[in-house]
Amino acid sequence: MNKLKPADLISFEERVAEVFNSGLIRAPVHLYSGNEKEMIDVFEDIEDEDWVMCSWRSHYQCLLKGVPEEEVFTEILSGRSISLCFPQYRIFSSAIVGGVLPIATGVALSIKRNDDQNQVHCFMGDMTAETGIAHECIKYSQNHDLPIRFIIEDNGISVCTDTNSVWGMKRSSFASQDNPKVVYYKYQNSYPHAGAGVRVQF
Repeated sequence: MNKLKPADLISFEERVAEVFNSGLIRAPVHLYSGNEKEMIDVFEDIEDEDWVMCSWRSHYQCLLKGVPEEEVFTEILSGRSISLCFPQYRIFSSAIVGGVLPIATGVALSIKRNDDQNQVHCFMGDMTAETGIAHECIKYSQNHDLPIRFIIEDNGISVCTDTNSVWGMKRSSFASQDNPKVVYYKYQNSYPHAGAGVRVQF
């Protein structure tokens, strides 16, 4: 796996933000910030042959999985920021809330049935983590000991709403769980949920 530094990830998102705000990307983008160290730490345990499954915010995952920066940027420029898929690098993303979770679980089940040695790493946000499909996939994977881990990235918001307020909670359901199938971390994103702070008419 290539060894990117936090500054490399930040620089890439800043580049995307600048181009998006200029109106050259005529489709939604979802940008990361503030979780560069956590992402790099998570990828310490991801091998080339492992599968990475993501939601609509996946620029960092693609770069850390080894997809060349210009290849990722070309896809974003073409309007595919929220559905980046690079099969040759074993990375897939979906813009459907929770849509990639059962796919990731199915891939992990296939790996176990075929006695393969690779793993699945499935990323999701804090609101997705509270949905039924997330709890079902995590429970199934844990009870059947599938070769998968779910990475929950908690930035506290879903679009413009506070996740905990929506569910009437004080913190994420996974904030204090000791589950070997789950990696949980909190971060604060300086970008809005979608876009880069300037209204762009597609």
